[in-house]
Amino acid sequence: MGRIAEEEREKLHVRLDKIEQIFYSGGTPMYLTEYSSPLGSIFLASDGTALVGLWMEGQKYFAATLGADVTKNAELPVFRQIMDWLDAYFEKRPLPALPPLAPKGSDFRQAVWKLLLQIPYGEVTTYGELAHALQAQGVSAAAQAVGGAVGHNPISIIIPCHRVVGADGSLTGYAGGVDKKRFLLTLEGVDMQKLYTPKKGTAL
Repeated sequence: MGRIAEEEREKLHVRLDKIEQIFYSGGTPMYLTEYSSPLGSIFLASDGTALVGLWMEGQKYFAATLGADVTKNAELPVFRQIMDWLDAYFEKRPLPALPPLAPKGSDFRQAVWKLLLQIPYGEVTTYGELAHALQAQGVSAAAQAVGGAVGHNPISIIIPCHRVVGADGSLTGYAGGVDKKRFLLTLEGVDMQKLYTPKKGTAL
């Protein structure tokens, strides 16, 4: 699972050429590759050392933080590490160490994303609980503002924004869509009987 088969490389090059046109805006070189997952294509972006983005195809705010000249390079060590991690995650094996992560965002968003990394595998928290945790650190935060930061997380799955739910158990606020959020939580063994899909609203 995970790595693109040799016979699919030509198709991959065509897809990435199209994505390059979306990402290009000049500036510091960035590198891009594609990972095949049970959720479909996942796109990885790196500055050559750290992971700066992980987006699912069709995700809201897709590559919103990636303003750079993009080069395809599937052989970067950081990409190999991330692919190994994703292989283990989707196969429910022990997770290996991650390479450096370098998501781009405001100080407030960075504070929220750091809290997301503290949510244990197979557990969930709420936007309100994250807001309270920030307030305890002296950061002024409302649940709605936290929701905006969670929704704009540029490194999905690894920075586990899918583990944040509404106070009433609603599966809302996930830029990848409710179906993908449900898939990831189910994969991690979360008790889904306590959670539900809202009739309206899938991403903040």
